[in-house]
Amino acid sequence: MRADAAGHRLASAFLTVVRWFDSVLGGQDYQRYVTHLRRNHQACEIPSEREYWRARHAAADRNPANRCC
Repeated sequence: MRADAAGHRLASAFLTVVRWFDSVLGGQDYQRYVTHLRRNHQACEIPSEREYWRARHAAADRNPANRCC
């Protein structure tokens, strides 16, 4: 049983690291944006994920103050 428990702890730690990287890299940003639009702006058209990322990167290029480099 100890090996099984250690395996679960290792898998849990791995998933925690994966979720952390996903959050740092913005992996859930599009889904949160869609949820926000559906909740607060029902009349707005929901962009595709590709359109969302294009607009987001274009905005970052126009306003580089939020970047470190």
